[in-house]
Amino acid sequence: MHVTRGFTGRPRVPDPGLPPGQYDAGDDWPVLSAEVTPDLAPGDWTFRIDGLVAGERTWDWDAAHALPASAYEGDIHCVTGWSKFGTRFGGVSLDVFLDAVRPDASATHAVAYAHTGYTANLPLADLRGGRAWIAFTYDDGKPLPAEHGGPARLLVPHLYFWKSPKWIAGLHLLDHDEPGFWEGNGYHARGNPWEEQRYAGD
Repeated sequence: MHVTRGFTGRPRVPDPGLPPGQYDAGDDWPVLSAEVTPDLAPGDWTFRIDGLVAGERTWDWDAAHALPASAYEGDIHCVTGWSKFGTRFGGVSLDVFLDAVRPDASATHAVAYAHTGYTANLPLADLRGGRAWIAFTYDDGKPLPAEHGGPARLLVPHLYFWKSPKWIAGLHLLDHDEPGFWEGNGYHARGNPWEEQRYAGD
């Protein structure tokens, strides 16, 4: 009987960079959305931060691009099981936007909302300290495709990707946690991939 090389040699070892329950998507980037992809031109895009802040503020496309540029290079993880290594996003650190509005000391959480109405809740600590971005580009400066959230999406790569809303429109800062779309439908309040926080109770 002929034995192919695939059945000989050392067994494959799971990639140590994969959170539990995840697989390497390789060159693929699955398109998963709770809503229909909107026809949102850069000229119509805005981003607003309000709620428990010293001064509410809205940025349009040009104002956001006038801010200091920042980039993320690393991995992203989806609650459906795929992970993508070595991604490259360009945009502006969320710290820059938050510093401009000066969150109140009582602010502990944010509800991120999209131009489509989608929402996701996040602890404010997960959005500060160089951990989150408003992303405009992907893969060496190419415009972020609409199906992946272009013209701009929130990027919070250390959490499952449902916490990085596509077509981001703003943040509403609160002194309490308030469930977003998927959290209200049984998903975990925080969504840490390394702790497999997929569903409420995990």
